[in-house]
Amino acid sequence: MRLILGLAIYRLLLPLLFVAAFPGWLVKMLRRGGFGTRLGERAAIYSANLKGEPSGAVHLHAVSVGEAMLALKLIREWRISHPHPSFVLATGTATGHAVATAAKLPGLRVTYAPLDFPGMVRRYLRHFQPSQLILVEGEAWPNLLLACRRGHIPVSLVNARLSPRSTARYRRFAAWVRPVFALLDAVAIQDPQDAAIWQFLGVAAHKIHSTGSLKIDPGSGQVPTRRPGFQVLLDALVGPGSARPVILAASTHPGEEGWIAGAIREAAPDALILIVPRHAERRTQVKADLERSGFKVVLRSTMAEGNGRPDRISPPDSSLPCLVIDSTGELCDWTAHADVVVIGKSFLATGGQNPCEAILAGKPVIFGPHMENFQPLASSLIAANAAFTAHDPPSLSAAIRRALDPAAALAATTRATALLQPHHGATRRIVELLTAP
Repeated sequence: MRLILGLAIYRLLLPLLFVAAFPGWLVKMLRRGGFGTRLGERAAIYSANLKGEPSGAVHLHAVSVGEAMLALKLIREWRISHPHPSFVLATGTATGHAVATAAKLPGLRVTYAPLDFPGMVRRYLRHFQPSQLILVEGEAWPNLLLACRRGHIPVSLVNARLSPRSTARYRRFAAWVRPVFALLDAVAIQDPQDAAIWQFLGVAAHKIHSTGSLKIDPGSGQVPTRRPGFQVLLDALVGPGSARPVILAASTHPGEEGWIAGAIREAAPDALILIVPRHAERRTQVKADLERSGFKVVLRSTMAEGNGRPDRISPPDSSLPCLVIDSTGELCDWTAHADVVVIGKSFLATGGQNPCEAILAGKPVIFGPHMENFQPLASSLIAANAAFTAHDPPSLSAAIRRALDPAAALAATTRATALLQPHHGATRRIVELLTAP
């Protein structure tokens, strides 16, 4: 009865929420180039002929870029032991769609996830007839879950994560969300300690499986690797064989670029600063903010990787430019070229970004006080002195100076790598869970 009443309220409110969110969504699509990418699929309107569509495929739903990268990682691992299944990756954002499409995995159909209106969900399921549905860290959409239950399509949530804010919200409305989460057939959690909250939220104990973190496990996914082409670009800016340190600010959010770059300049005036905005379409604003702070700025998109000659840039000199990586999907390998990595969204925003790529690359990481989305890892890194922390520009400058010390960097990266060990093999364990008879 609670499920029926909750669904009735949800279906009444959903159109109102959609209308309220629609203008902002349009702006995001314009900025991120979503138009012209089969955007009608968000409403489950498909131009492809049914005969050309992968019927009975494994479907993965990934809301944004980070989840799309994890879904691709899971698909690659899946194909090692089960090489023949076909996959559909449904994303919720244009940038996630672009990342999934750019991967060019054979046999992968990239689409947009349907909005959670009953009619759209039914058209989506009729069109593709998925064999199973896998939610990657994603929200459990009530209409989608109910339609899958009625269609006998198993639904699993993998790399399940609840931030402290989400946990508090779900606890407050536990009586209403329990019937929804009870529709899940399996939940793969990152930490055994999370089992209690998922049971409280309505998932039966036998459906909860501790696998470790898909984000942290290298699996068969991309491991940070130095690219010769990237080194050519760096040499064009600092000169071949330069000993200048390279400091990277990863997945920055609005307001952080100039703030972090200023602290880097104070700590290491001779450093080359790499800024990787979370959303590449912010390039114009990022460039303007950095120039107002007194930086000469080069956009990665103006540099040809083949010859390393950036447009409109003078030869290397004492006034090093700040390189803004305004291209999607390159952060992982740029990390391998850095000496220190500063984690974005952890200073002037809430949630933080993933420090694991930097740790896997053996780089010392620095983050601010807001790493809510990566607890308990962030707390473990702090407790083990495996990361450097800061809360304002002076403390960030001090942390950068400590992280540039070779002995301090080696000690921190060694401890950080050890903390990731329990999660090794998580990708394989998730695949085994999803393919079990």
